Amino acid sequence: MIALGYSREIYESAGRILLDRRKNAEDEASQRKAAFYQRCPEASKIESVLSRTAIAAAKAVLGGGSTKEQLTRLKGENLALQNRLKDLLKSFGHSEDYLEPDYCCKLCGDTGYIDGRMCECMKKLLRSQAYDTLNALTPLKLSTFESFSLDYYADKPDGDANKSPRSIMEAVYGNCLRYADSFSLSSPSLIMQGATGLGKTHLSLAIANTAIQKGFGVVYCSVNNMITKLEREHFGRDEGNTGRLLLECDLLILDDLGTEFKTAFSCAEIYNIVNTRLMAQKPTIISTNLSIQELQERYTERFASRIMGDYVRVLFCGRDNRLQKLLRNQ
Repeated sequence: MIALGYSREIYESAGRILLDRRKNAEDEASQRKAAFYQRCPEASKIESVLSRTAIAAAKAVLGGGSTKEQLTRLKGENLALQNRLKDLLKSFGHSEDYLEPDYCCKLCGDTGYIDGRMCECMKKLLRSQAYDTLNALTPLKLSTFESFSLDYYADKPDGDANKSPRSIMEAVYGNCLRYADSFSLSSPSLIMQGATGLGKTHLSLAIANTAIQKGFGVVYCSVNNMITKLEREHFGRDEGNTGRLLLECDLLILDDLGTEFKTAFSCAEIYNIVNTRLMAQKPTIISTNLSIQELQERYTERFASRIMGDYVRVLFCGRDNRLQKLLRNQ
């Protein structure tokens, strides 16, 4: 992914994180060095001599003339001193790089760039910060598998049904849990269908929590908020790169499909996101109150066909849990 199009705030946030990482690594190295020099004064003297030889070498080069012999001698002295320092570190039970900063990224030293080119760690951090920004209003911490309760689903079948809502939802819960536990980039896409208040958002966010803990890049958004953000960026009212993030994240969760204001722009964007991610074989989870017939009528037959052919349907049943919780708490 080319790290272009992020807002200034995203770049600044990533830069602050890298600066903190670099400072922490260098501060810790300074503390280790001070403690080691106190225990081993000879190492401190070697450090001082190494600094002086480096300065002498620089002066020799800047001074011009015949410097080859002098540089060869300084190089030999330097190498001998470095080997002695390694021996001292080993004698105290330390590795050769014990006195060096332990940067999170060994390639760029937590600067974010290598020879003027953006390091992969910086690209990853930009993506992560962008995901966090999109997910800022999402109650991820409140929606886990552990906090999902089956108590609000009736344990007796409704009408002519063979199974009770609780038994059906117990199976749905188990399937979602297994999906989350085994989630990978090759996992199938899901469409969660059912009336309002049956736990679709809760279980989709529980899956998101598990995927994030595994290190995957997850974007959750209500379709209504997503379309608003895409419109503002498309027409130049906001900065951002939301479209690319939606297409390239490891797992996209689109909540409440069908509640957004219907326009030609919204229908085209939703189809593009769903279709592009399917073509790229990237998993998406959609939750909606609409049936397949209603999806076809609201969007297009082509859209409904893509969903029916490529998504795994997860059907929710029961009565509105939120209303039941309110009634119980009165």
